[in-house]
Amino acid sequence: MTSTDLDSPAVSAGGSASPRVKQCVADGVAGLKSYGLLYGSSPVMLDLYEQIERVADTDATALIIGESGTGKELIARTIHERSSRKGGAFVPVNCGAIPDELIEAELFGHEKGSFTGAVQGRVGYFEHANGGTLFLDEITEMAPVRQVKLLRALETGTFYRVGGNELISGNVRVIAATNRDPAVAVKENGLREDLMYRLAVFPLRAPPLRERENDRELLAQHFLAQLNQQEATNKSFSKRSIETLRSWSWPGNVRELKNAVYRAFILAEKTVELPHPHLTSRVKKAVTQGDAMSVWIGTPLADAQKQIILGTLKYCGGDKRRAAKALGVSLKTLYNRLSAYGDEREEGEDEQ
Repeated sequence: MTSTDLDSPAVSAGGSASPRVKQCVADGVAGLKSYGLLYGSSPVMLDLYEQIERVADTDATALIIGESGTGKELIARTIHERSSRKGGAFVPVNCGAIPDELIEAELFGHEKGSFTGAVQGRVGYFEHANGGTLFLDEITEMAPVRQVKLLRALETGTFYRVGGNELISGNVRVIAATNRDPAVAVKENGLREDLMYRLAVFPLRAPPLRERENDRELLAQHFLAQLNQQEATNKSFSKRSIETLRSWSWPGNVRELKNAVYRAFILAEKTVELPHPHLTSRVKKAVTQGDAMSVWIGTPLADAQKQIILGTLKYCGGDKRRAAKALGVSLKTLYNRLSAYGDEREEGEDEQ
């Protein structure tokens, strides 16, 4: 993602954070630093911490630009919690999830009878966030005609409820986010240029995981440490898993990494095997003939286990006790594996 007009403000040379930015070692993971709700020790993350520290002390609107899964809401929450507004509400709103005809009423509230279905008046997100922070995610998904009233509210600090005549004043800080390049969104008529510049008083860029150097391995160790503490276990990554962490680009970013670690943790007895996502996506299904199954060479261990477990369960008519006995595992282990597979389970595996 590139943007020539909305680059993040420069920070101190060398990427070192100011002494004002206090970082902590996270969960005993050597080398991993935390700041607010964020984790990471790479230079781009240290730069981000410094920018957050600077903007948090102000009431400036901010626009967070970053790919899906990079933690844009966590950045917004960290800004809020390190600001003078931390005692107020943090109200997150996904603009892309609200129907276009309802978003104005959701943001500003509405009076009884103002439209079909408005059986009573309702306070909007702006009023809920009074004295605090309103986080508008996926701001580029809002229709241009709806953006006009948002721009007015940002400029004047006032608004009307839908169907109302009373001018309401609000003390709200707005932070917006998008996974698109704002300049491209403007050209495609998805975002008003005047609103873009009003939101981007202080632009911030959430760096993708592929640019965060050693953070991939450190974050994976952090997620594993959390799971070990939660489940009272002492599991660890295999050497091959570490290689996967370093070699895969993780296009789904931190969200993809966290989910991958969680899934591998559930499947592991002691050693956590993190299959390479690129190889996993190319795995062929096992071939079953009667009571025999053939697994393709090159199938990652975790996927081979999955195919064998599901195939055995299907062969046993969905009887989990019988399947667990045939596989030589406890019934609890089988349930854990099936829970990890979720909706990927094949037909014929109904509860017994």
